[in-house]
Amino acid sequence: MTLRILAVGDMHLGRRPSRLPSALADRARALGPAEAWARVVEAAIEEKVDAVAMAGDLVERENDFFEAYRELHQGVERLAGEGIRVLGVGGNHDAGVLPRLAKQIPAFEVLGTGGAWESRELTGGGEVATLWGWSFPGPRVTRSPLAGVDFERGPGPNLGLLHCDRDQTGSPYAPVSSRALEDAGLDGWLLGHFHRPDALTARHLSGYLGSVTGLDPGETDAHGPWLITVDGGRIRDVDQWVVAPLRWERLEVDLVGITEPEEARSRLLDHMRKLDSGMVGGRWPAKAVGLRVYFTGRSRFGEAAAALFSGEDRDHVHTGEGETHYFIERLEAVTRPEILLETLAKRNDPPGLLARRLLLLDRPVENPERQKLLAEARRNLEAETRNPRWSSLRVEPPDEEVTAEWLRRSGMQLLDRLMAQQEGGS
Repeated sequence: MTLRILAVGDMHLGRRPSRLPSALADRARALGPAEAWARVVEAAIEEKVDAVAMAGDLVERENDFFEAYRELHQGVERLAGEGIRVLGVGGNHDAGVLPRLAKQIPAFEVLGTGGAWESRELTGGGEVATLWGWSFPGPRVTRSPLAGVDFERGPGPNLGLLHCDRDQTGSPYAPVSSRALEDAGLDGWLLGHFHRPDALTARHLSGYLGSVTGLDPGETDAHGPWLITVDGGRIRDVDQWVVAPLRWERLEVDLVGITEPEEARSRLLDHMRKLDSGMVGGRWPAKAVGLRVYFTGRSRFGEAAAALFSGEDRDHVHTGEGETHYFIERLEAVTRPEILLETLAKRNDPPGLLARRLLLLDRPVENPERQKLLAEARRNLEAETRNPRWSSLRVEPPDEEVTAEWLRRSGMQLLDRLMAQQEGGS
């Protein structure tokens, strides 16, 4: 016998997925948080879990009270009817609305209302665990929720349920350090706020749960809740349930060897079929998959291949075996010229100058010329992040690796265009 806890990350009920094509516009609700929550409820009941614990931002904003109430109420009542406890903490998005929702849904237990730590004992299968929770008292919290806190351990494994901004000093969203989490004396942390999930394991159960479903193209790969199994007084297993109705994936398609642009279509379809085969047979198949496609490799046909895909082609580029709708959200050619960069760099023209800059990116990280190039690029990018137009987006300055990748991609695109122009003029 075991205790089974299903940990759920950011849901954002009331929000619709962004960047959907027109062909899926009328299915936004069926691809968003409401459908993901319905899947979580069904899965929890089917698998007979003992408790569902939610790590904040269940609701997108205050104005979504009525929609969130309907969805949350239906799910919680179904879970409670099966003897499954439902607990959660408030995040920065739902600090005000979640307590009001909880008053309307008695079976929903909010932990740590008002920013005071609170614990609950969870039982099942003869096992017990202690869940600690803290909720945002308002939409902005600049002090660490762990400052000055001394947890008095309860029975069984002790887990923290917290919405926070990890290792972001000065953040207005409950900043905490990894060291503080480690030193808190609990056996694991189930974190909300950051939408990309960490790689959680039974040996290292501390990190972000991630969003339940990808809400924008930047939230790639697998999304869904995490099943935590307690057996013999310890955490025995941790398993992610991929329930997201909408997935975002990145595909790199190598165009090396193609003799005409049209061959890129076949290569892209081969990649999509391979991706789809890995999804077929899953318990909760995706209804739609949005793709960011990058044509790569040495080929003079990169831009021409990308130009073949019209808006209609991109809106519905493939139907998977499980009737999954595949669409292209973004398509870029980042191919390299068929001529070697080393050869091109010997030329005294714009392509040659650009090739020499690109070759610098492949040198060791300690190379002075490479460091100078990246430093200049980072200064320009950081200046753009300070532009008032991005003030509401919390844009982080790019690190060296991100800057190098950005330069490489944009540089290869420009080089491809320069070479095409020269070929067209010859």
